[in-house]
Amino acid sequence: MYPEPVHHAPAERAVTTYQPTPLPPAVVHPAPVMPVQPGTVPAVASIVLPDGRIVTGYAIDHPQPAPATAAPAVSRAAVNVALGGVGFLAVCGGLLLLTSFIAALTAFIGQLIILAAVIFGGWIAVQVLGAGGHKGGTTVNIRRAVIKRNHFHG
Repeated sequence: MYPEPVHHAPAERAVTTYQPTPLPPAVVHPAPVMPVQPGTVPAVASIVLPDGRIVTGYAIDHPQPAPATAAPAVSRAAVNVALGGVGFLAVCGGLLLLTSFIAALTAFIGQLIILAAVIFGGWIAVQVLGAGGHKGGTTVNIRRAVIKRNHFHG
């Protein structure tokens, strides 16, 4: 169904080698020097090799490495520890102020209770031991009392 493959001897290929021909020395002229603004490169550049040949080609901008970020003078861990210490001291100071405030408030309330007890106790003492005598009411003078069979006869 398919034809049998036929093997032919490999054909020899003609190899052509091209050698560049240098320019004769009489033709070599150095490229004129053109003033170039700093930071700009012309689109086509020509250079003269030490053997006198001139090479012309496109200028290639060399990739500039990314500027390295300057490392901070102090590590981030040290900054975090320092900030944590400052925060801890602030919390401790706040707790100290809070406990001092609670102690002062407790003492104040205790003094108010004592003051109220003294004032109320004084008012009660005045009511009980009043210095002005009895005003109104009935006065009973008992000179001789006779008690018979658990009854008082005055």
